[in-house]
Amino acid sequence: MSDLTTLLDGDPAACPIHLVPPKDFDGWRAAPPEGAGQAAAWLAATGFEGKAGRHTLIPAADGRLAAVLLLTEPDEPGLLWEAAALAAALPPGSYRLAGEAAAPADPAGRAGTFALGWALGGWRFERYRKVERPRPPGLVWPEAADREAVRRMAEAIFLVRELVTTPAEDLGPDQLADAARAVAARHGADIRVLRGEGLLAENYPMIHAVGRASARPPLLVDLRWGPEDAPLLSLVGKGVVFDSGGLDLKPAAGMALMKKDMGGAAHALALAGLVMDGGLRVRLRLLLPCVENAVSGSAFRPGDVLTSRKGLTVEIGNTDAEGRLILADALADAEAEAPDLLLDFATLTGAARVALGPEIPAMFTDSDALAADLAAAAERCGDPLWRMPLHKPYRSMIDSPIADLNNAGEGGFAGAVTAALFLREFTGKAAAWAHFDLYAWNAKARPGRPVGGEAMTLRALFDVLSARYGAQ
Repeated sequence: MSDLTTLLDGDPAACPIHLVPPKDFDGWRAAPPEGAGQAAAWLAATGFEGKAGRHTLIPAADGRLAAVLLLTEPDEPGLLWEAAALAAALPPGSYRLAGEAAAPADPAGRAGTFALGWALGGWRFERYRKVERPRPPGLVWPEAADREAVRRMAEAIFLVRELVTTPAEDLGPDQLADAARAVAARHGADIRVLRGEGLLAENYPMIHAVGRASARPPLLVDLRWGPEDAPLLSLVGKGVVFDSGGLDLKPAAGMALMKKDMGGAAHALALAGLVMDGGLRVRLRLLLPCVENAVSGSAFRPGDVLTSRKGLTVEIGNTDAEGRLILADALADAEAEAPDLLLDFATLTGAARVALGPEIPAMFTDSDALAADLAAAAERCGDPLWRMPLHKPYRSMIDSPIADLNNAGEGGFAGAVTAALFLREFTGKAAAWAHFDLYAWNAKARPGRPVGGEAMTLRALFDVLSARYGAQ
């Protein structure tokens, strides 16, 4: 399920949910609000402990459900996932946040956070198998929630999850381009798709080289939106719909999740949708190089030297380091317009996962100010990322004796850093640039985050972009 049907317009009989900070639990238990049923007796009889994240169902005298008590810090970003856990745990029925009608002002956005978490808690990927389950509980829209903001973010997260979880058989370069066309049509954006030999005709040689071995031709999505006099925001996403590793073939275990190697493109597309839906005052450009890294007689080879769009030559040290090649051509195109901000997204290196694990995207930037804004937003939103160093001495690791660069580097050390340093060679004209190396996948199920594709950094990034550019 990928809609917002678990959020309801209204129900006067909805059961109230009381959000109580753990430090206030003793006082609440001693004097429960009116309408909280047999709260005091029930809490005493069940030995309910006032620990954060716990909830209990409080009965009325006639046995009906009178109220729900959730111990939480309403001002903390963890409220998002506590709401998701509650949505999955409660019995069918209608619920509402207690006290919202009396307090419609919510400058911290807690009601919206709760509503978004509730929606995420109800999401399932059901394209190939419908799972019979009870009707999920519904939450009456909190009065203070910004419905459009919740809808916008939920749909962006759902889009990433749907795209990343879909197998490569059903999501090739053309299907990824179709997803971009749908987003463009929704917001009245201009979109152009270069395909196959057209990439060579318009000087995207490395995108073509990486994708030419597949029966499904490589392509480049180029979307534009917004007024010409606004600051230019350029987004680039790695769209490798499946990565076999090329002639440097991955082992079977290494290919198991390679349908998700287009996760960077999914993130860039979802963020573009957020920017357009939110009406930010930017001139937006989205570039998605979309390829399948396959094996055939026309595959590019280790030891080949490719000439990039920028003119820099690249020796191929490993055909499994293909993502940075397609990104380089797209980044070179983007930087030529000297954007105010250039962001790229990629499921790029296993080294980033070794360093930070699957839940924390690695972020690289030369801009301390941008890094500080992103770190603050990540903390505020509970949407983690971590700045990694662009250590200049490591640039020598991607030197080549016969070309300007090597795509794989030497020694096997600092793989995420050398990949970012490679990309930086193609971003110099941008006023500010940041690269996000992310996993885009939940390896284990948690509340609101089932196993499968996952959106990372979207909430933090949209927070930064909204503060930076505002609405038109």
